[in-house]
Amino acid sequence: MAKKGNRVQVILECTEHKASGQPGTSRYITTKNKKNTPERMELKKFNPILKKVTVHKEIK
Repeated sequence: MAKKGNRVQVILECTEHKASGQPGTSRYITTKNKKNTPERMELKKFNPILKKVTVHKEIK
């Protein structure tokens, strides 16, 4: 059976990593309820390349 509901998979990408000029990217995959949070998500997650916690924003 297929899953029902308003849950969708989203990709979170680090905002500080692009500005640092280092190769690679920090991305996380998570789910959100589109009915409760229609706007884009913004979470603090660990970036293993920069070795610190940074803001990750939802990308399309």
